[in-house]
Amino acid sequence: MAGCLSLPATGFAQEPFPGEPAQPPTSLPPPPPVQPSAPPVNAAAKPMLSDKDYQDPVIRVTSTVVLVPTLVEKKHSGEVIYGLQAKDFAVFDNGVRQQVHLEEDMDTQPVSLVICVERGRDSSLEFDKVARLGPLLDYFLGSPQSQAALVTFDSRPSLMSDFSEDSTRVRRQLVSMGPGDGSAAILDAVGYSLNLLARQPDTRRRVLLLISETRDHGSRHITIPEVVQRVGETNTLVLSLAFSPAASHLREWGKGNGGGSLLEPFLMAANAMKKNAPKTLAQLSGGEYAFFNKDKAFEKAVHDEASHAGNRYVLSFHPTDGTPGMHVLEVQLTADYGARVVARDSYWSLTNNPAVGSATSPPGQ
Repeated sequence: MAGCLSLPATGFAQEPFPGEPAQPPTSLPPPPPVQPSAPPVNAAAKPMLSDKDYQDPVIRVTSTVVLVPTLVEKKHSGEVIYGLQAKDFAVFDNGVRQQVHLEEDMDTQPVSLVICVERGRDSSLEFDKVARLGPLLDYFLGSPQSQAALVTFDSRPSLMSDFSEDSTRVRRQLVSMGPGDGSAAILDAVGYSLNLLARQPDTRRRVLLLISETRDHGSRHITIPEVVQRVGETNTLVLSLAFSPAASHLREWGKGNGGGSLLEPFLMAANAMKKNAPKTLAQLSGGEYAFFNKDKAFEKAVHDEASHAGNRYVLSFHPTDGTPGMHVLEVQLTADYGARVVARDSYWSLTNNPAVGSATSPPGQ
C-alpha cells in the first residue's frame, strides 16, 4: 500500500473455519434433498465470500483535512453542551497544537449506517434484545436521505440488507435472525463493514454500530493493523454495544485498561484490540462503548449513542506533520466547563505530503 508504514503482523490465533451457518426453516420444509445429511443453510445469507470482499477497496481521500467528531457533555449529568466555538477547543496532533476549524454544517449531513451484529457462538442468547433495535433506528436516521445496511456475522460476515432509506427490511431481519456457527470473527466483519462504508460518498457521515461480544474468535482475512488503519482512513464513527457469553467476562472487562505510553500508539491499540475489540474500535474513532446485560440497559445504550452521534462538534484541521502512519490525537477545552470530551484518539496519515511543513510552535487562536 503506497505511502503506508510497514506494520507488525499482529493478529489472533486462528480457529478452524467451521463452514456455513445453520438456521431452522421458517416454514414447512420441502421434500428431503438428495443429500439429507447436509445442514440447513440460512436462506438470507450470501454465498461464501472471496478474499476480494475483505480487501481494501483502495478508495482514498486526497484532502489533507483531518475530521475530529467531538462530544462535549457535563461530567455529572451527561448533558450535552452546545454553543461552543472553534476557539473553545485545542487539538494536538502527536503533541503539537493545530489550527482548528469548526465544521458548521456537518451535523445536517445524511448518515450511512452499517449495523453489524454477531450471530455466532452464544449470541443467540441476546437476540431478544437485538430485536428491540428496529424501532430505535430512527434515532440514527433522523437526517433526510440517511440510509442503513445490516451485516451479521459468525465465522464470516453476510450482507443481509444493503443500504436503503427504508429500514423496513433491516427491522424484519433483526427480529428473525437465526443462530450462526461457533465463531465470532469480529475483525473480519468490521473490515467488511468499513469497506461498505468506504464506498459511500464523502458527503455522508459514516457510522458503524457494532453489537458483539468483546473478544474476536476466528478472524482470518483482516489483521489488526489493517483494521486500525481502515478506521482512520474512512473517518468512520464506531459505536459499540458489547455483551458477554459468560459472567466472568463481565468482571474482567469491568476492570478497564489503563496506562501505556504514547510513544507506541499503534502497539497499544493492537494489544487493546486483542482484549476488547469493540471498545478499542470505539476509542480509535471517537465513538462510544457500552456494555449491556439487560433489556433496559440495551435500549438506553442505543438511545444515548444515537443521540450523541448526531450532537457532536465536527472539528477539522490541516496537519502540520504529514508523516505517514498512525498519529495520536488529543482534544481539550480551552476553558473549564466542568465537562468531559469524547473524541477520536488517533488518525491514519496515508502519505507524506511535501506541502506540509514541520510545526515549530503552536498556532494562535
